[in-house]
Amino acid sequence: MAERIRVMLTEEEVDARIKEIGEQISRDYAGRQVHLVCVLKGGSFFMCELAKRITVPVSLDFMSVSSYGGDTKSSGVVKIVKDLDEPLKDKEVIVVEDIVDSGRTLSYLMELLGQREPGSMRLCTLLDKPDRRVVDVKVDYTGFEIPDEFVVGYGLDYDQRYRNLPYIGVVEFD
Repeated sequence: MAERIRVMLTEEEVDARIKEIGEQISRDYAGRQVHLVCVLKGGSFFMCELAKRITVPVSLDFMSVSSYGGDTKSSGVVKIVKDLDEPLKDKEVIVVEDIVDSGRTLSYLMELLGQREPGSMRLCTLLDKPDRRVVDVKVDYTGFEIPDEFVVGYGLDYDQRYRNLPYIGVVEFD
């Protein structure tokens, strides 16, 4: 089965929105340091661009969880592949994700990280698919709400391909 990619959000649109989110986070955390927790692998592209646009002090950590495997839909089974390197206790944490889909993975992850006693914890996602939600997740910073289409680019992949696209595209199968 062959696929092609249709542009949903251009590189310029994504860049402009990330700048706006960075400005909002900078206002919300004025005078404080934020600790960004990137959900790998897809969130890395977004977090790097976001961190460059935040004007308050920023520290970073990375976590890898999996619920997709090689499929286009979440399996609902969450597996921690790489845990954080640093404790979260008393830190102002922003979990940075590429996309919130069913909410299963993020609900599990937010509960797990909340047990580590951060000073505060918020969720920031580049893309949100509210139509796919099966578990309620509070998203504090959203780049774009998108329809229920399988998207790639800007860190999002289909079977480890297309992460490097500088825009958000929809995978269309022949």
